[in-house]
Amino acid sequence: MTKVERDEERRLEGLSPFELKNRLIELAGDNERANAIAMVNAGRGNPNWTATAPREAFFLFGQFAVTETRRDWDEFTGLGGMPQSEGIAQRLDDYLKANASAPGADALASYVAYGVEKRGFEPDVWVGELADAVIGDHYPVPDRMLVHVEKVVHDYLDAEMGGAPEGGWDLFAVEGGTAAMCYLFDSAQINGLLDQGDRIAIMVPIFTPYLEIPRLDRYDFDIVELQASKTTEAGVHTWQYPDAEIDKLKDPSIKALFLVNPSNPPSVKLAEATLERIRSIVAEDNPGLVIITDDVYGTFTEGFTSLMSSQASNTIGVYSFSKYFGCTGWRLGVIAVARDNVFDRRIAGLDEARTADLRERYGSITLEPEKLKFIDRLVADSREVALNHTAGLSTPQQVQMAFFALHTLTDTEGAYKRDCQAIIARRLKALVEGLEVPIPEDPEAANYYVELDLLSWAERNWGSEFADWMQANFEPVDPIFRLAQEASVVLLNGGGFDGPEWSVRVSLANLRMDSYKEIGAALKRIGEEYHAAFQKQRR
Repeated sequence: MTKVERDEERRLEGLSPFELKNRLIELAGDNERANAIAMVNAGRGNPNWTATAPREAFFLFGQFAVTETRRDWDEFTGLGGMPQSEGIAQRLDDYLKANASAPGADALASYVAYGVEKRGFEPDVWVGELADAVIGDHYPVPDRMLVHVEKVVHDYLDAEMGGAPEGGWDLFAVEGGTAAMCYLFDSAQINGLLDQGDRIAIMVPIFTPYLEIPRLDRYDFDIVELQASKTTEAGVHTWQYPDAEIDKLKDPSIKALFLVNPSNPPSVKLAEATLERIRSIVAEDNPGLVIITDDVYGTFTEGFTSLMSSQASNTIGVYSFSKYFGCTGWRLGVIAVARDNVFDRRIAGLDEARTADLRERYGSITLEPEKLKFIDRLVADSREVALNHTAGLSTPQQVQMAFFALHTLTDTEGAYKRDCQAIIARRLKALVEGLEVPIPEDPEAANYYVELDLLSWAERNWGSEFADWMQANFEPVDPIFRLAQEASVVLLNGGGFDGPEWSVRVSLANLRMDSYKEIGAALKRIGEEYHAAFQKQRR
């Protein structure tokens, strides 16, 4: 078996957890070949479930749209025209009746009905937009987001993120949450919301790119970390924030706040008291604060409220459909900006020199660059302005996004959410059974991930003297190397997310239930190995 020495562990600790993962997989692979043990990779957050009904509806609708292209023009074999809107809603209705037993037919009918009956869409225009989009025969128009699709996704966010603000949001459909991050960092800097070297706050632990991007030379932000350091009386992390940490935001030199809510890796949503404290600080101490919140895991909790709802005017919301619907490969995300927002006001108040530069930057796409909203600047900047006329998420992707949103909007009983939560709950139960610890009771937890602080666990089980010895004799990443080498289990180190150094992130989304009992048992066994070595040394 390949042995990783402590010096090598120390060197590898500097890598991002997602890069360190590759080395762990190599070690687990060595062990797999040596011992014929199947590798268990709980280091990634890609779910192993997929929402079937909205996909069936998508592919069935695609078949219908192809028949519409042939209806428009079938002069040459293998070539069609473009779907035409006039009468298309009735033709779809006829098609669904003729294919009533086809997978996705009922779902598709309910999606179309939602637009007509709940949203008041004109049937031919609604179905025509979807048919043209699923065929993908035009550039996205409007480039920011298709008109009816935006309204549907807005309804979804309204339902899942805690309610839309007065006046609503403008939405920009993007290629997943990762693209949203790239666009936001760039456009915020270009438009004077953030400048190189500015002081920003980051709520940690957090998804590693939010730690790594701000340190790039082009941004070089001065980072203030807000630590989720609250614990219970027993010393168990709650992953909530003490008031003193949130109060750091009172400093007006802090220009922006970045957070993932529910958090990643702990996967715990902000307490209502914390949301209220942030609202109060913005109102009284730091009214120009830019808040960027990534809320991809919000749908796994009950009663979730995002800052894009509760502090909408200062907040840019990022949401990805990837985790909830099992569609990371589709690259479906959205940026939400309240129509009444501080960003447009701050841009309007820039000095004349900066305003002149921006007037020149956007002058090729509008005769009145000063009136260009921040979200439309985001769209233009995503294509270096010059390619603004070809900006926007591909239209077939927007249709699938709309169908995912409609899947929950038409699920009046909430069955889909309950099923997703049930999948995670039983995996959590298996993990803690393997660890032989009680099931944590936390109403704020999404439990998509679990962050386990092994040092805290060791101290509670075997005392502080043992915990001190463990720190002195091993690197914090040693447990994850042992897991890979001895048990072919791949986890990510929580320290790489600026969480406790001895913590590990376990994704409850991507493995079969019985694997989690194995992971829990393997972690327990490694703790016992450390403790046995400690006792032997003391004798």
